[in-house]
Amino acid sequence: MKRLDGKTALITGAARGIGLAFAEAYLREGARVAIADIDIVRARASAKELGPDAVAVEMDVTRQDSIDRAVTETVSALGRIDILINNAAIFTAAPIVEITRQDYQRVFDINVAGTLFTLQAVARHMIERGIRGRIINMASQAGRRGEPLVAVYCATKAAVISLTQSAALNLIPHGINVNAIAPGVVDGEHWDGVDAFFAKYEGKAPGQKKKEVGSSVPYGRMGRAEDLTGMAVFLASAEAEYIVAQCYNVDGGQWMS
Repeated sequence: MKRLDGKTALITGAARGIGLAFAEAYLREGARVAIADIDIVRARASAKELGPDAVAVEMDVTRQDSIDRAVTETVSALGRIDILINNAAIFTAAPIVEITRQDYQRVFDINVAGTLFTLQAVARHMIERGIRGRIINMASQAGRRGEPLVAVYCATKAAVISLTQSAALNLIPHGINVNAIAPGVVDGEHWDGVDAFFAKYEGKAPGQKKKEVGSSVPYGRMGRAEDLTGMAVFLASAEAEYIVAQCYNVDGGQWMS
């Protein structure tokens, strides 16, 4: 028997990268998965490639109507939602004196409000159905500390850790476990954008920052999306029944807490 047999999962930002790796891992463990993403074309392509146990749903986590519609479509397609992974997020960087209110609002709308209100919508579904569910929020090592150029992103991920703790304490009486994963530096196409921010503000050559952060990881390399899947499967499984309100570092030894 596989660890997630009979379970259904909704994963946000899952058309590519870490979210897609989570979907692949959950399918291997017997779950059916909804690939939720604002890029519905790519989400459909990813779901098609994953096979009949994956469906695509369009979701813009900054819009409540889109969140509610995606939850309804997932339930219609899969019957219920047992697991939610709040993975949708964006990165930004700038010196404190150059942060704009517009950029601040956009990052908080996606990383924090998107996490909260997707969690809320799915929790309501779980409570109504009496589902003893699992909710996993994606935090970051950036939420454990400050960084000179990354104030807004760091603040959003610190908020995700705090939100995870509060939501967990509120929802565990309903049998819903809420926990979080804090990755370190994870390689992937998103790192082209991250590297560009540091090239701009630190005067580094393209690719230089990526090499520096990779060499700084005690394990010896940057993380890969598949390095996070074991924790995501574990937290969704029966083995994690007694784990509540925790945030697990999966970062090759970069942060100890």
